[in-house]
Amino acid sequence: MVFYLTSSSVNSLPYAIYMGKDKYENEDLIKHDNIEDIPKEVLMDCAHLVKASSIQGCKMNHVNVVYTPRSNLKKTADLDVGQIGFHRQKDVKLVIGEKKVNEILNQLEKTKVEWFPDPAAEKERRDHEERSERKAQIQEMKRRVKEEMKKREMVELRSYLPLMKVKNMSSNQDGNDSDESM
Repeated sequence: MVFYLTSSSVNSLPYAIYMGKDKYENEDLIKHDNIEDIPKEVLMDCAHLVKASSIQGCKMNHVNVVYTPRSNLKKTADLDVGQIGFHRQKDVKLVIGEKKVNEILNQLEKTKVEWFPDPAAEKERRDHEERSERKAQIQEMKRRVKEEMKKREMVELRSYLPLMKVKNMSSNQDGNDSDESM
């Protein structure tokens, strides 16, 4: 089971935040995730969620929340469920969740939706959409090139330049002068 929440703390489009019910479900979410540039406000919302969702976090004054791109996560066989390592320590970033802000948590809880997804299928669907978008762009570019070629062809057909080539020209001065007509 996955909880989907919507963070609208940024003035632009709302961000979808999702988290597993427990560490076992988070393993599947991490496996099929992709991270992009995340605004600071959304990271703070995530830090508040982590602090509120953790038994130990609720008791602490502040919580350090670590985030990194998916490609930097290192999962080896000796690590338990919920434990991860990092390939490059310099790619690891830290956000500090200070104190609990009920306004933010209430706003996120209002948008909370419980869902039972298939992360692999969702990733495949997203990748398929991206591929079809790229394919449409390529087809549009090919159509434009073809249209441009037709325009050039039409301009060439309408111009007199092919007629003005020396090999296509002939003069009546050096023609056949024969008086055999009578």
